[in-house]
Amino acid sequence: MNLVSYEYAEGPAIGAIKNNAIVDLTDAGPSLKQVLSTGPLDNLLAVAKTREPTVDLEHVVFHQVIPDATRVICVGRNYVNHAIEMGGEAPLHPSLFIRTVQSLVGHKQSIVRPEASDQYDYEGELAVILGRGGRRIIEDEAMDYVAGYTCFMDGSIRDFQAHSFTAGKNFDSSGSCGPWLVPAREIPDPHKLTLTTRLNGKIQQQASTDEMIFHIPRLIAYISTFTHLEPGDVIATGTPAGVGAARSPPLWIQPGDVVEVAIEGIGALVNRVITESQMRAI
Repeated sequence: MNLVSYEYAEGPAIGAIKNNAIVDLTDAGPSLKQVLSTGPLDNLLAVAKTREPTVDLEHVVFHQVIPDATRVICVGRNYVNHAIEMGGEAPLHPSLFIRTVQSLVGHKQSIVRPEASDQYDYEGELAVILGRGGRRIIEDEAMDYVAGYTCFMDGSIRDFQAHSFTAGKNFDSSGSCGPWLVPAREIPDPHKLTLTTRLNGKIQQQASTDEMIFHIPRLIAYISTFTHLEPGDVIATGTPAGVGAARSPPLWIQPGDVVEVAIEGIGALVNRVITESQMRAI
């Protein structure tokens, strides 16, 4: 049973998906992050099983899975073929950067191509959502800290990225995270999933997550070496080869395009592209 952050008649809410509808669980806490901070998801899922859904999925606004995440930590060049296509070599250590929550939207929300650039690129990724906090976590225990998984679209503004990685990765509403949290127990091995990115229905990226250079336990151990991780933190694990910047000519995302990141066992994160002027008109 998957968990979702959404908005309906009474504002932001959390729930569980059951029979293509949502079981409201807002009485458990104001956000999934707050629920995760109180302990494992087992009790919440048990409650959800006893309730009937009350909201149709088609009638809600999806939020990114953890709208109030303290940190969204992203891993760069974590697939060998992607590192090569971008003109580099496989890194010896994880290469990290931070995205703001303001730079991300949820499933079916519009992602925005900025007016400042036309070099807007797609990157499909598997994201990990932490359920426990900790510092200096050892690799053998790292998976015990994972609450679940979701899809991630690390929208990148490549010309800005060339002179400022932070700017190129953090334009408002340039990326997305969703559609929901799939509990870790539903994904026996997150390193054996097929990840596919489509642009207007055409496959642009497709790889197995076992091609990651640094697997999830290594990433959690590395990150927790320098910072205390918290429940609700999101780790985007990197993108495989096939990004638009590496093509000749480059394939940039255009207004009106539809970007889809689909991961086996999780679902599909779908977003339509609009311009900043269209966003201001909404």
